[in-house]
Amino acid sequence: MSTVSEPASGKGKRKQLPIWQESILLLGIALVLAVVIKAFLVQAFYIPSQSMEPGLVQNDRILVQKVSYWGDDGPDRGDVIVFEDPGGWLGPEDTQGPTTLVSKALAKVGLYPTGGHLVKRVIGVGGDEVVCCDKQGRLSVNGVTLDESDYVKSGASCAAPMIDCSLDAGPLPEGYLLVMGDNRANSADSTARMCADPEAEQCPPTRGLVKVDDVVGKVFALVWPRDRWDHVTRPDVFEDVPDSP
Repeated sequence: MSTVSEPASGKGKRKQLPIWQESILLLGIALVLAVVIKAFLVQAFYIPSQSMEPGLVQNDRILVQKVSYWGDDGPDRGDVIVFEDPGGWLGPEDTQGPTTLVSKALAKVGLYPTGGHLVKRVIGVGGDEVVCCDKQGRLSVNGVTLDESDYVKSGASCAAPMIDCSLDAGPLPEGYLLVMGDNRANSADSTARMCADPEAEQCPPTRGLVKVDDVVGKVFALVWPRDRWDHVTRPDVFEDVPDSP
C-alpha cells in the first residue's frame, strides 16, 4: 500500500531578508571581523624612515602579527617589531596618521597603515649584555659575536650606535628590549638614547629601552610595493646566542 507524503508545513521557514538588509548585515559582520583581526591577529603599518634599510625601505607597507607574543612569550632577539613611541622618539610629522575620512575609517579596522609607531630589530632582551665593537666593528650579545652582514646596511664604520662605536649595555632590565635599526649609521634607536654615563644620577637604567608591553607585534611580511613582496624572518645568527644566566 503506497502513501503520498504531505507537503511540509511552512511554519518552520525563515522569512527572507530584503537584499538591502542582508547587505547591511554582511557589512556589519565584516567590520566586526576586521576589528577583531586588528585587535588580536594582524595589522598593517608602513615604514616611517630609512632606519631599517636595506630590507625595509621608507613607505614600504608591512603586516604585523600579534599571536607570537600572546601570554608570556615576548619578542626574541632578531625579531623585527612594531612598537608604540616610548616617549619623545617621534616628532610631530612622524605621528601624523591617516588624513582622509576613508583612510581613517580603514585604519580603525586595520586595513590602512597607521602612524605613531616605530619599527626596529630586537638586539637584546631582559638579562642580556650587549657590547660593541670588536676590531671588525661587530657587536656581541652575551659573549657571542654577531655576523650581521646579511641584513645590516653596509658602509657604516661599525655595527652599533649611530653616535659612536662604543656600547656596553646590560644586564638589561627584565621586561625591556634594546632595539636597533638595520641602517646603523642612520637610526635613532636605543643606542642613540641610552645614557653616555650609566652611573649618572639622572640616568635611569631603562632609558633608551623599549617596554615589552609597548610592542604591538612582529613584522612577518612586506606587502607593498608588490615587486618587493617578501616574508620577514628572524636571522639565523641569533640562534647561537645563549640566554642570560
